Amino acid sequence: MTRILDSLDEVFGRYDAAFVDLWGCLHNGYEPYALALAALSRWRDNGGKVVLLTNSPRPRAAVIHQLEKIGVPAGLYDDIAASGDASQFSLAAGDVGSKVYHLGPERDRGFFQDLPHFPNGPDQISLVSLDQAEGIVCTGLFDDETETPEDYRATLLYAKTKGMRLLCTNPDIIVDKGDKRIYCAGALARLYSDMGGESLLFGKPYPAIYDLARKRLAAIAVIADQRILCIGDGINTDIQGAMAEDLDSLFITGGLAAAETGTGLGETDQPEPEKLTKYLGKRQLSPTYAMGHLR
Repeated sequence: MTRILDSLDEVFGRYDAAFVDLWGCLHNGYEPYALALAALSRWRDNGGKVVLLTNSPRPRAAVIHQLEKIGVPAGLYDDIAASGDASQFSLAAGDVGSKVYHLGPERDRGFFQDLPHFPNGPDQISLVSLDQAEGIVCTGLFDDETETPEDYRATLLYAKTKGMRLLCTNPDIIVDKGDKRIYCAGALARLYSDMGGESLLFGKPYPAIYDLARKRLAAIAVIADQRILCIGDGINTDIQGAMAEDLDSLFITGGLAAAETGTGLGETDQPEPEKLTKYLGKRQLSPTYAMGHLR
């Protein structure tokens, strides 16, 4: 049975570390949530460790830069494990070849910089046109403000007929950017798989990113899995991933699932218990805790 919390403070003594989602939990793409920052600040003051666990297609250094830009203090977290990091390892290992087509916006080109070295991987990764590519690296839509996955059906069909693998650097299907819902790379990877193509995914809910998060946490402190809490608003990423890893989780219902869980429709900004139970039952997932917004 999922317990609804009023505040993160209620579980301070139960956990020593938190794996915390970013988009929809800590910020909305433009600015951080003040209550979420305050909650993590109190967590840190009580000795808790924080690893930001994000499906951002950018590696750790680029995520840090983005957080600084929107006003998330560096002292609020100990380290970051990003889908971009885990996906870089796959690219450097040659999983989609040495000549790749970048499907995504120019702002994500940092993904291809400072790649890790693999002894048996390609000597060099080259960005080429689609007709010259051995595989695809998808970091998102070229214009996520106006496009949908259907705009890429012809491109993906061509790639499938050529037998290309698609490396998806962000398994998220959708996120809320401000008050607008936009598609992410995961939506293109899902379409490619539905068409019969092969998609490689390394962010939440897949094991690779949790392995990376544990390694980065272990470099800070030795903490057992039962003392780690995963926090996020993605039922099919944050919560499904945590449950698959046998980690406790806190579901932030006021993000992607706000309407379905009735969050903010009553006198408080908490989920309506009956709607939350129905929502979770339909998905056959059971987070340890739930809360309208991280606070």
